[in-house]
Amino acid sequence: MSAKKQIKLKVKKRKIKIKRIIFCLVTLLVIILVCYISLKIPVKNIYVVGNNYVSDKEIITLSGLNDYPSFLRISKRKIINNLKENIYIKDVRIEKKLPSKIFIYVEEKKIICIYDGKILFEDGETSNNNYNILDYPILVSNIDAVKDRFISKFSLIDNDILLKISEIEYVPNDVDEERFALKMNDGNLVYVTLSKIEKMNKYSSIYSSLDGKKGIIYLDSGDYVEVKE
Repeated sequence: MSAKKQIKLKVKKRKIKIKRIIFCLVTLLVIILVCYISLKIPVKNIYVVGNNYVSDKEIITLSGLNDYPSFLRISKRKIINNLKENIYIKDVRIEKKLPSKIFIYVEEKKIICIYDGKILFEDGETSNNNYNILDYPILVSNIDAVKDRFISKFSLIDNDILLKISEIEYVPNDVDEERFALKMNDGNLVYVTLSKIEKMNKYSSIYSSLDGKKGIIYLDSGDYVEVKE
């Protein structure tokens, strides 16, 4: 026998934990199955808010949601880009709410008037009157000389006041090159210059002060009313 002790190496055998492996596999399969089912869940409710002229149906179609696709696969950015292709739409906000609801918040462009049979918007763009809009004022004269100023200033008029105007005519004189005559639906005539256009937002109080009488309202100079007999 050797003087040196023989060193025996003990090899420790690992026991494979079958139960743990099975549990992990089952958990993974469940996760995959849940993800698969979730991706298949369609949109169930679509709500459109804020639109006046573009119909709910058209907005849903433009959004690509008319066939109620998978809720999780919906791209907010894609919907927004699709809707902004409609010239009437200024801005869009999308909300996805569980379990499968889509809210589409629409802001349409402000309409200033109907010009040469087309709709004139606040950003200066024009469009065919696709929605048969008839309640905005008609611009009856050429405004090329002051078009940019006209658009920027008339866009400051409150929408409810714009709807009270039936016709807009450009009537410059020797004193003021930005003077306009506004025929109102109530029978009054208003003269106003672009620099003072925001006075039109007080038209309702001006009208009530007439006690039902009709006249010519001069907001371009003097701020006085010439009452018709």
